[in-house]
Amino acid sequence: QVQLVESGGGLVQAGGSLRLSCAASGSISSINAMAWYRQAPGKQRELVAVISSGGTTNYSDSVKGRLTISRDNAQNTVYLQMIRLKPEDTAVYYCAALGVLTTTTPIRDDYWGQGTQVTVSS
Repeated sequence: QVQLVESGGGLVQAGGSLRLSCAASGSISSINAMAWYRQAPGKQRELVAVISSGGTTNYSDSVKGRLTISRDNAQNTVYLQMIRLKPEDTAVYYCAALGVLTTTTPIRDDYWGQGTQVTVSS
């Protein structure tokens, strides 16, 4: 079906930068939106940023101005550029492909990556 593979996580000092990537593969016809979520220990998963197929973006208030989501529709890839990272950004980051239409099913569905750890030290 559809697989999402994330990369780019790691350990960085506060104020540093990281770039996450997520590539979706499989029998994909179209993807409505792609997004990044994160889940810190003991907390619920939260939406960080989302980008539509047309390039419209939305961000959570806590990351505006520091994180930038972008997308390569031809490659079904989404990126998250993170700058001025803070210890509170520490979490497992998950990418999601939302409203995916495949060549094998007539109904859109959502797919998730396995997550990548981002740790920001103070």
